[in-house]
Amino acid sequence: MVAKVYTGTTNGIEGILVCVEADISDGLPSFDMVGYLGAEVKEARERVRTALKNSGFRLPPSHITVNLSPADLRKQGNYFDLPIALSVLAAAGFVRMDELENKIFIGELGLDGKIRPVNGTLVLAECGQKAGIKKAVVPKENAREAACLQETVVYGTKTLKEIVELLNNPDRLEENRQAVLYETSDKEDDSLDYDELYGQERMKRAAMVASAGFHNLLYIGQPGSGKSMSAKRIPTIMPEMTYKEQLEVTKIYSVAGLLDYKEGLIKKRPFRSPHHTISATALAGGGRFPKPGEISLAHHGVLFLDELAEFKRDTLEIMRQPLEDGKVTISRVNGSCSYPAEFMLVAAMNPCPCGNYPDMQKCRCTPLQVQNYLARLSEPLLDRMDLCVEMEKAVFGLPEIKEKVENSEQIRSRILAARERQ
Repeated sequence: MVAKVYTGTTNGIEGILVCVEADISDGLPSFDMVGYLGAEVKEARERVRTALKNSGFRLPPSHITVNLSPADLRKQGNYFDLPIALSVLAAAGFVRMDELENKIFIGELGLDGKIRPVNGTLVLAECGQKAGIKKAVVPKENAREAACLQETVVYGTKTLKEIVELLNNPDRLEENRQAVLYETSDKEDDSLDYDELYGQERMKRAAMVASAGFHNLLYIGQPGSGKSMSAKRIPTIMPEMTYKEQLEVTKIYSVAGLLDYKEGLIKKRPFRSPHHTISATALAGGGRFPKPGEISLAHHGVLFLDELAEFKRDTLEIMRQPLEDGKVTISRVNGSCSYPAEFMLVAAMNPCPCGNYPDMQKCRCTPLQVQNYLARLSEPLLDRMDLCVEMEKAVFGLPEIKEKVENSEQIRSRILAARERQ
């Protein structure tokens, strides 16, 4: 009898439903797997075989065939172990087949039978939800992540033996469900605030206008004038993300393997600040097995490029299309995938190589050097910067506070009012 278990695979931040079929028939003892498998999935055969043995399940000495369909879709990732093991156990009669229906299974197996956390759990669980499968069995560490889906019932398990016992005793499975339905975290980072920034009122005004309209912003000024300090505080004045936006950002970080399993849904707008030595692939995303880059990790948040003129020109030029389209498409031999990239670009740069222009008492750069330095940025890229602010000269010393400085919450309230008018 053929046993069927549903799981999924990722393509960008979208999931594709995969059916794992297992059949045990007469013949020489063997364990064959088919279905256009990647290296990680082919290796699952040995992990599953050993995990089953160490979990106390003795399979009959028969011919075992496992098929992952659709067969024309390449299967990659470590989250196929659990569904493969359960399909084999169901075909051998160790698991009730009716309990495998209307559930999606995700997880990697250790040789001792423990279920280990995997990346992309949220994407895979959402894939099942879209297909009408609203129950997900995931590793215990990924339960909070999958529980971000409001319409999906999540079950978290630690070992293969445990999930088999729960599937054969549905009442105990429902008890397990209650243990993994977590509330999303409301943890906020209050360490940064605009009330710590004195002076530079024009810079604050530009940050407020840019945040109100999600405009790109360029700071030009001398070192120490507060460019980076202001940029790091922009997320604190931006409106809070909607549930849909939070879900999109969490999916990206889940696929990238950067999600903290304990936090659950990401509620704070991302702030990414890559070093100027970053490569074009790391910025836009890609690799042999494509992963999201910095522009996608900054989705619905801020991408801050400090020392903009020091970035390689070809690295910066790769942002031109994503800034217009709000997404980046990565094409490889094995296929293509798209990642969202609707981010607010904030950049900072010096006015000249030494950073002191136009203070001619300190600046020793020639006019040609200044011109060549500014020419490192192409006109099409500069055209995408909606606001450009020249910083006031930094004055060091104790500030004379004549009136209270606005904090981030006060600025955010004005931004919210501006968005309401829009």
